[in-house]
Amino acid sequence: MGVDILYLLIPLSVVLVFIIGLLFGWALKRGQFEDLEGPGYRILMDDDGPPRSRVDISSTGDDGQSAET
Repeated sequence: MGVDILYLLIPLSVVLVFIIGLLFGWALKRGQFEDLEGPGYRILMDDDGPPRSRVDISSTGDDGQSAET
């Protein structure tokens, strides 16, 4: 009786390995493993500073002339 279950489990495991291989190949093709260190560095970047003020550059330049020419 214990041998009968092997007739189910062995083909099932082969199919499962094939599906995992296809998913891994799909991930490689889509570039999922290109940048492995970038997300870790982005977490460490400190961009919690005060918000930058917006400067209206359309009114006048440094020389007092209108920027719309």
